[in-house]
Amino acid sequence: MSPESKAPQRGVLLINLGTPERPDRAAVRRYLREFLWDPRVVEFPRPLWWLVLHGIILNVRPGRSAAAYRRVWTDEGSPLLVISRRQQARLAEASGLPVALGMRYGRPAIAEALDELLEAGVREVVVLPLYPQYSATTTATAFDALSEALRARRDLPGLRFVRDYHDHPAYIEALAASVRDWWQRHGRAERLLLSFHGIPRRYAEAGDPYPGECERTARLLAEALALDEDEWVMSFQSRLGREEWLRPYTDETLARLAAEGVRSVQVLAPGFSADCLETLEELAMENRDHFLAHGGERYEYIPALNDRKEHIALMQQMVSAV
Repeated sequence: MSPESKAPQRGVLLINLGTPERPDRAAVRRYLREFLWDPRVVEFPRPLWWLVLHGIILNVRPGRSAAAYRRVWTDEGSPLLVISRRQQARLAEASGLPVALGMRYGRPAIAEALDELLEAGVREVVVLPLYPQYSATTTATAFDALSEALRARRDLPGLRFVRDYHDHPAYIEALAASVRDWWQRHGRAERLLLSFHGIPRRYAEAGDPYPGECERTARLLAEALALDEDEWVMSFQSRLGREEWLRPYTDETLARLAAEGVRSVQVLAPGFSADCLETLEELAMENRDHFLAHGGERYEYIPALNDRKEHIALMQQMVSAV
């Protein structure tokens, strides 16, 4: 058999958001500059946004964000990158296919991951952005970066895309299994809060399907767990700037629950495929303090699916199905 015939023909490109290379101001500033300059992330007139970004945000936010990153950084590095590498290795083992990891912002870049696959002889690439709910701010911009990486190539590979998986039965069951496992070890709280990353409300009003997909995920998960309406609540976190984002806001929801006499809350972030700054610092630490400060007594964050066996099995199913 010739070397060419042995070469793998199909490979997987896993994509996630990205992370700074280090938890210091300079590295975070570089990361934020790339992230916040993406016109799909911030839909604002470019000249004016350039002034705001470079004149205010990149002078103020990097220091605060670097301090937050230091709270969750591990000896191995950024939690998001460490977990994503584990997902990559376990999916490769489970599927028998070459799997490369690309980050939309920072490194490893999507272009680098694509080169890795093509150099391995891959002729058909399954593109799997690890965003369960589609949004132009996440999934679409990952496709933009892939298109840019392909622009200079004459011989293009075949491409198959996973657009979203917000209601995939294996995804819902993986989430439900993670909650049941937590309940078995820690008992149940009075409320299960399902917190999704927010987007500006005007993006949804312009046609972004993201909030509807989040709502369907939340509803299906509540049904899988046989929760009554008063046992769970859905919210949106991580807003930026002064304009209105999707409501209800997670921090305000936690304050309201505490004011209503709810003393125990468990929080799950179904839209995050891997734990990162927004889950480990914002949800697990900052919002915990917020709930307790408003009268809550017990607050627990249920980890993301990360590299749980059900999550890897879901990825394998999606790769095989497209």
